[in-house]
Amino acid sequence: MSILSVNAGSSSLKFALYPVQGSAVGQAELSGCIEGLEPGGIPRISWSATGQAKTTLPVVAAERDDAFDAALGLLKHLFTTQWAHVPLQAVAHRVVHGGLLYSAPVPVTPEVLTQLATLNSLAPLHQPHNLAGVRAFSESFPEVPQVACFDTAFHRTLSPLETTFAIDRQLTANGVRRFGFHGLSYQFVSQVLQEVSPRSAGRTLMAHLGNGASVCATTAHQSRATTMGFSALDGLMMGSRSGALDPGVLLYLMEQGWDHDAIQKLLYKQSGLLGVSGESADMRTLRASGSPSAQLAIDLFTHRVVREVGALSACVGGLDVLAFTGGIGEHDAVLRQHVGEALSYLGVSVDEKRNLAATGDVVRAIHAEGSGIEVWVIPTDEGRVAAQEALSLSLSF
Repeated sequence: MSILSVNAGSSSLKFALYPVQGSAVGQAELSGCIEGLEPGGIPRISWSATGQAKTTLPVVAAERDDAFDAALGLLKHLFTTQWAHVPLQAVAHRVVHGGLLYSAPVPVTPEVLTQLATLNSLAPLHQPHNLAGVRAFSESFPEVPQVACFDTAFHRTLSPLETTFAIDRQLTANGVRRFGFHGLSYQFVSQVLQEVSPRSAGRTLMAHLGNGASVCATTAHQSRATTMGFSALDGLMMGSRSGALDPGVLLYLMEQGWDHDAIQKLLYKQSGLLGVSGESADMRTLRASGSPSAQLAIDLFTHRVVREVGALSACVGGLDVLAFTGGIGEHDAVLRQHVGEALSYLGVSVDEKRNLAATGDVVRAIHAEGSGIEVWVIPTDEGRVAAQEALSLSLSF
């Protein structure tokens, strides 16, 4: 038996198959990704099984807007034909927002789907696609339990000081509060740190840096503060999302005639690295560009990371361990070096050679000898966390 983990996002759809080994899941025996689902992208699916070469195929859609549906259809087809010999015990779905209702994995029912759909506006780049993946696999595998695993769940240990906005208390009572995201990634990184670093039980900061970006501070491996809030817009500058923004800017834009849809498009799809550079949301493209606007976007992204790490360190009374993960965090050695240098006042010292050797393939320590702070690069595996949670839940069915 295996657990299929599905992470359906706005520009990609990741999947992996984890073998069941008693009450735990093993390393993925099959993993892949459908990329290029963003506007202007070239949809393609690629996967590799243990000991086999990578396979890549185009995803053919009749219309540009149908690319996501075509991707889902192809993935369903592969699992009902080419990989039909693999018996599934459950399908684990990453769902970004659980709201006030869900702080632990749940079996998906029509009622659960209806409730989760009410949160679409809080994560419009992710939640609708997450739920579309649930529906697609529910239809293809009606006898297999579908389990929703929430990015907000890891942050259920946040205190009222971290979850409360300084607004009318009735709005807070109605659920307008901070939740935090990237929880599956932080849960995985925290579990790895428990294995490699005894100091990580202290004041640890984990930076998930990618197209979506946030920082989380933990003590005793529990979330104490994080940069994302009510939605996946808050905090750090991201690939195409603004991050924290003076709400007065939004009032000004409304006065200028901007409506909801225009503002949402600006904040989610036309800001961040893409908005500042005017070129790309991809850090690799900006590194290769060399243009002044690309450099400004990179510098601003770095500055925001340094600023938020400083703020979260203050929330937990200092820093013992810093961990980088996510696409940028795992692969951009220049950014890690610059962040480390800017945080030298906290005792951070990054070893240049160790840092360059960390390419997101394995867990690596990159702090220099004598550094007051441990610094790690940890490739995340949100799928494995979701698969483990789905297995644990399915064993209780």
